[in-house]
Amino acid sequence: MLVILNKDVKGTGKAGDVVKVNDGFARNMLIPKGLATEATAGNVRQLEKKKAIEAEKKAEEKAAAVQLAEKIKTIAVVIKTKAGDNGKIFGSITSKDIAEELKKQHSIDVDKKKIQLSSPIKNTGEISVEIKLYSEVTATLKVVVEA
Repeated sequence: MLVILNKDVKGTGKAGDVVKVNDGFARNMLIPKGLATEATAGNVRQLEKKKAIEAEKKAEEKAAAVQLAEKIKTIAVVIKTKAGDNGKIFGSITSKDIAEELKKQHSIDVDKKKIQLSSPIKNTGEISVEIKLYSEVTATLKVVVEA
């Protein structure tokens, strides 16, 4: 029997897959528990439409991320903080601080988890920071730390 999986089923397939399973497994396990629906012509067409809409949505999100990445590459965020004579700042600058300043100075809202800092910034100067905007889209932001 051909079924369309509504949820991931271990050993059978992932959600959205059309798979052939034994009749008893489909009728007694998958369909009653809502894990699958029978793969009729109408259900398959509906699944294809749903996949096309999702692919279009992902393409739009990626295009928006690429556009945002181009904008981020052209700007710099200036963070002013207290520092000692040798350029070492009191405390540190974290990804949360960078996200807040980016929103405050340039009205760009980026989640702090997307900012890739290997360790908090502890010195004044200019630092390049990677921001992962989408699965394959990253941007480099210039962060200037001033005393």
